[in-house]
Amino acid sequence: MSIENIAEYMDKIGQNARNTARQMATVPSDKKNAALRAAAQNILANKDEIISVNKSECDAAKERGQDAAFIDRMALSKDRIAGIAQALEEIAALDDPVGKSIRKWTRPNGLEFERVRTPIGVIAIIYESRPNVTVDAAAIAVKAGNAVILRGGSECIKTSKALFDCFQRAVIEHGLPVHAAQFVETADRAAVGEILSGLNGRIDLVIPRGGKSLVGRVQAEARAPVLSHLDGICHVYIDGEADPEKAVALALNAKMRRTGVCGAAETLLIDRACAQCIWPTLGKALRDEGCEIRGDSALLEIDNSVVEATESDWETEYLAPIISVALVDGVEGAIDHIARYSSAHTESIITENEATAERFLSAVDSAIVMHNASTQFADGGEFGFGGEIGIATGRLHARGPAGVEELTTYKNLVRGKSHTRP
Repeated sequence: MSIENIAEYMDKIGQNARNTARQMATVPSDKKNAALRAAAQNILANKDEIISVNKSECDAAKERGQDAAFIDRMALSKDRIAGIAQALEEIAALDDPVGKSIRKWTRPNGLEFERVRTPIGVIAIIYESRPNVTVDAAAIAVKAGNAVILRGGSECIKTSKALFDCFQRAVIEHGLPVHAAQFVETADRAAVGEILSGLNGRIDLVIPRGGKSLVGRVQAEARAPVLSHLDGICHVYIDGEADPEKAVALALNAKMRRTGVCGAAETLLIDRACAQCIWPTLGKALRDEGCEIRGDSALLEIDNSVVEATESDWETEYLAPIISVALVDGVEGAIDHIARYSSAHTESIITENEATAERFLSAVDSAIVMHNASTQFADGGEFGFGGEIGIATGRLHARGPAGVEELTTYKNLVRGKSHTRP
């Protein structure tokens, strides 16, 4: 869509969102839920058209030389569209956090205090590649009573718009404010600049979801609070007391189920105590799946066919069938390695020793820490959130999958009986 004056266009979107946010805060749960369920049905009814649009955009991306991981993030299929619709149904089924009481207390003077959840307000979401984010983000933000502005990547703008249109029809049909969700219909990068300016103070939260350059720009330029994550440098640690069969299956799934997602394992840490025993089977399993292995000097001593890892490998999110492998001195060695190189996204320990597992779970400070589970479960749907805005790796407001509850804040209600302060 060609827009002559981006500043005016975006300013109008900001005005619409700000005016709508107050209305959204009091929309009844049943009305929001009905709209989400109708959106799911609209998407399923239009799946053939959506897939057709998406195929043309994926083909164009291939012609531009985009890699396989990038195309995988873009691509929709009937199964993936069914997953988008299912996520909408699951979000609709969640408890509405708006108005939920978090805590109540009464002071000695009889004043009653209550802390309740309330929408954040206006949320702008800037994302790349994944068209499903259009629906996940819109649904989660609306369910939490917010007004949302969606700006998708240029490579998938037609697919995202097709999905958004299905969502928007449901919003209108079920009587929600027409601007509860707005889609920025231009690929012009100037639109991102306008969002980052805060749209004259109308944006309460900016959420970027994409690569380093996008997230870095948002963090550097945004004039509103930012909820984001950078890399998903996820680690799997195989302890000396791991069950070998479980360890191979879990490590293989964590890396190879989908290599282009942020929850894919990028570094494998193995206890020296079991490396000689487990590596031949694990190494073969990874190679059989087409995974390139980059190992430290200790791994090269037992397998000289691996590529020697460089310092930068430990800090790289490959999003591809490549994994870095290091041998460490037990759980403490794994904890130290993760503390040095992790992006605080997701880490997993594989062990049958409960005490060792608890040490790992308590000492590793990442948003998601697992025991005997694949890092590919780092996903809002798997957490039971229906969908997610992204995986937050910071330490303020939210950590891990950001779902409906994470898009609320709270206010304090005080109830008195003609109380005056002496």
